[in-house]
Amino acid sequence: MKKLIFLIVMFVALNSTKAQNIQNNPNSNHGNKFEQLGTILPTPNEYRTASGAPGNKYWQQRCDYNIVCELDEKNLKLTGVETLTYYNNSPDGLQYLWLQLDENEHSTINNANYQDASKLSSMQSASALEKMENATIDNGYGSQIVKITDATGKPLKYTINKTMMRVDLPTTLKAGQQFVFKINWYYKIADRMSMGGRGGYEFFPEDGNYLFTMTQWYPRLCVYSDFQGWQNHQFTGRGEFALTFGNFKVQMTVPADHVVMGTGECQNYTQTLSAAQLQRWTKAQTTKEPLEIVTLDEATKAEKSKSNKKKTWIFNANNVRDFAWCSSRKIIWDAMPISIEGRKVMCMSGYPKEAYGLYRKFSTKAVAHTIKTYSDFTIPYPYPVAQSIEASNGMEYPMICFNFGRTEKDGTYSEATKNGMIGVIIHEVGHNFFPMIVNSDERQWTWMDEGLNTFVEYLTEELWDNKFPSRRGPAFTITDYMRLPKDQLEPIMTNSENIIQFGPNAYSKPATALNILRETIMGRELFDFAFKQYARRWAFKHPEPADFFRAMEDASGEDLDWFWRGWFYSTDACDIAIDSVKYAVYDKTPASNNFGGGGRTSAANSRRSLDKPQTPSFDDISKIRNRADKRLTFATDADTSLRDFYWRYDRGIEPYDTTKYVTERPSFAAEPLDEATHQKYANTHLYEITFLNKGGLVMPIIVEFTFEDGTKQTERIPAQIWRKNEQKVTKVFMTPKKAVSIVLDPMKETADINETNNIWTDNAGVTKPSRFSVFKGSMFNRRNFGGAQKNPMQAANEKTK
Repeated sequence: MKKLIFLIVMFVALNSTKAQNIQNNPNSNHGNKFEQLGTILPTPNEYRTASGAPGNKYWQQRCDYNIVCELDEKNLKLTGVETLTYYNNSPDGLQYLWLQLDENEHSTINNANYQDASKLSSMQSASALEKMENATIDNGYGSQIVKITDATGKPLKYTINKTMMRVDLPTTLKAGQQFVFKINWYYKIADRMSMGGRGGYEFFPEDGNYLFTMTQWYPRLCVYSDFQGWQNHQFTGRGEFALTFGNFKVQMTVPADHVVMGTGECQNYTQTLSAAQLQRWTKAQTTKEPLEIVTLDEATKAEKSKSNKKKTWIFNANNVRDFAWCSSRKIIWDAMPISIEGRKVMCMSGYPKEAYGLYRKFSTKAVAHTIKTYSDFTIPYPYPVAQSIEASNGMEYPMICFNFGRTEKDGTYSEATKNGMIGVIIHEVGHNFFPMIVNSDERQWTWMDEGLNTFVEYLTEELWDNKFPSRRGPAFTITDYMRLPKDQLEPIMTNSENIIQFGPNAYSKPATALNILRETIMGRELFDFAFKQYARRWAFKHPEPADFFRAMEDASGEDLDWFWRGWFYSTDACDIAIDSVKYAVYDKTPASNNFGGGGRTSAANSRRSLDKPQTPSFDDISKIRNRADKRLTFATDADTSLRDFYWRYDRGIEPYDTTKYVTERPSFAAEPLDEATHQKYANTHLYEITFLNKGGLVMPIIVEFTFEDGTKQTERIPAQIWRKNEQKVTKVFMTPKKAVSIVLDPMKETADINETNNIWTDNAGVTKPSRFSVFKGSMFNRRNFGGAQKNPMQAANEKTK
């Protein structure tokens, strides 16, 4: 009997080993690529069903805001008081609330402190060195909380942790209860063009005016959900937002000659607009073409004199997850209505005179086209307003977004500028649907809003003009990314902070995957129905990836687990090979891929032909099918006013040969430093240190420098430094003196198991330093998007003179 049991055990073990070998054997014909996702996805429950729909006990929180704020243009300061009403619709009792302080992104003290690796270069910009030098000095930016009180005025205890703030409640907020509290705050407005970030100001030195884009500007409630609890991950500037829905009333006091545009509808145009402007606004309610409410002449005149008086604008917005606004005396404002299933939507644009030649012609019509097309593919647009603001930027908020697209000083523009502007308007306006309505968690899963939105952006661009040069969507546009070395790739299902190739991973690859599903795997009819079901099920709710995957399968009857596994959970690429065919073809001019980039321009390539039309070299499957589908109408066919110079140019209608025209391209040269800057960094020492993670556990890096005079300097680097390379990282440090030794973890804080490899010494000064030089750096400016050389429109104008 014992022998029989032994034989049975051996048989089971051998077969188990055989099965394991089949799974791991590269020569096996069976792997796991067609297995179900199974436990990779969370277990369905009464909140989220296996069909990808909200469950019968689904719940989500709500927060209403009443905000009163004032913009101090002279001191570049925003001051506000907000009253929040938080509704606990969860079954849980809450002891505290978490809020986001996104303005702390600009603070040197309270930012998220997610650092990236750096390397020592022989050329160092003065701005980069200054940033290293001042990294721990308080720059005065970030949200300044004056006080937090409850509805009776009693102070509430709060704790700020970098870009997050916890407000402790006096008693447990039980299920079904609400809590009212007030926050007084202010902050110094950042120069968005030099400091980065989504909100702040842009200064126009030519006329001495500012354009303020007020975004992520007030303390905002974090999401508390059934699947995560509090989403209080730090804001690093990349992963965007998870926000709860609510109603907003916002009062903004600004200089009296400013124009304010914001989320929702203005409640007091009769007090803020002139009689002529109010009359135009009334007329715009029924116009067929965009009508200027604030004209070019009015904005230009306002630029020349600054009012010392103030004016308050009042906006209301219901069932939105955020509120953003802009303010400037430079704004030109046009508007026209469209109808979405019987509901009027005012499509509007605001822009400075620098963008007039492009935005006046295209922007509001692009807004209207986007709202109509997205409504067809997802849900009918539910809000009363959709706006595009030119702010040398690209960012989205409910009912308002900020984009780029300015002409040359002579009013001409390159085709790249025009198409880039139309593309970014479609993309940012489209974000009203993903994630402003279908409210996914951007902080955790960037692809759920950027990827899905980029996909519908592609569909919308294709219906704008059949020759529109879409950069993301067609399958062939992603192949360069997917053939990269594996250490440059992550699965789409990767947190936003940990992605190396962020644009291709979070935008392009998911958009391409969905287009392949639609065009090649599922077919348009099945895909469009399933995609629309997902959008309708999760409108004004908080979906997760599993909800999307399950909804697409449930509504289509297609088992797509193999697709999600390959495209979203792996870095595999498609490489289908023909084993043998003998065939030859004469290739006189082999194709090559030359990818342009920044840097120096030599004399050899400082002359170039005019830009060729941006028409793709061949039509992708979507363009071909769209032309064949007689039910479709392209925007440039329905409205011939959209056919500009480049529309004719792409079709060979313009009567000249651009290949014969050559123009100069400026060379790159570093700006010399002044003597004071030379002296400032004369005694600076930079150390590039490479660290190896031999043990595998990622921990903070603590470095102590000892100098020749015996003094010490300690640098502390958070563990997130390892997030893009867990085995090796290189970091540059700045010291005011020469180091004779460097020690890791001098106070033994990290449980380092081998201290023998924690020490570096200079060996009596035998280490010979290399040299680095300093240059003045400059940031890329979207104002000059078209480039320095003449564009085809300028060449055509010269030819006709």
